[in-house]
Amino acid sequence: MTNGEEQRSGQEALEAALPALRPELHRYCARMTGSVVDGEDVLQEALFKATRALRGGVVVDDLRAWLFRIAHNVAMSLFRSQQREMAMKDELGRDAPPFQVMPTHSDVSDHLRPFLALTPRQRSTCILRDVLGYSAAEVAEMTESSVPSVKSALHRGRRLLKDHHVEDPEPLPADERRKLAVYVRCFNAHEFDRLRDMLSEEVRLELVALDRRTGRKGVGGYYSNYQKSDDWLMAPGAVEGRPAMLAFDRADPSAPPLYFVLLQFSGDDVTAIRDFRYARYAMNDAQWQRFETF
Repeated sequence: MTNGEEQRSGQEALEAALPALRPELHRYCARMTGSVVDGEDVLQEALFKATRALRGGVVVDDLRAWLFRIAHNVAMSLFRSQQREMAMKDELGRDAPPFQVMPTHSDVSDHLRPFLALTPRQRSTCILRDVLGYSAAEVAEMTESSVPSVKSALHRGRRLLKDHHVEDPEPLPADERRKLAVYVRCFNAHEFDRLRDMLSEEVRLELVALDRRTGRKGVGGYYSNYQKSDDWLMAPGAVEGRPAMLAFDRADPSAPPLYFVLLQFSGDDVTAIRDFRYARYAMNDAQWQRFETF
């Protein structure tokens, strides 16, 4: 097999395996960072590095272990910056929406942030061993350490987790809630032209795991797919303390939201949209809250 054929084979294997592996990798990255959103950033960086390595001719025998090793190394590189580590610990329709039946909050608030009380090494070990179920030998391979080191970090990490208490995120300011409510009300009413008018000139859009766009003209087309469907019901809320639009199933609004859309404002302009419609795995571990009223 030529180098070019090996590169194509490796990239094709990655693309084929990614739909199944990506949610599991995200569970690891989300717990390492204490955030489903920041975890997605780490995951994307890891996948970028993996793709670049495969294009460079790297041959991989065990794709799963290799990807976890890359994700682990990306996270550990992130934690080597003391400032970043401290910052994470400090942060620790057209029809009237049936708010009376829609759930108001998640029950996973303690699933991610307690890991931030651990050192990065303890954190990685506990996540891989206790959350994802890998053996001590597999964890040692993924983190490029020894089995005794893994067992030691696991023992200390479990002890710290047992006694850790998690504080709730700061409430969203009233002005942020007001701007979010206006956006959601227009979204449910399919007033997409009005939403386009709310976009800043340099607005950024990320359809997580699918696409990125910049500028009012490019981002304006984002609403077209939503305009063609009516199976969603949006509600204003917060995900990990950040302004978010929660997407519920219109046919079953009493169920938890399917995904979320993060929004960022400057004044009354929308400056950033991060839509997790195509990365719904993030919702499984997200700490979210629905606001009771518009």
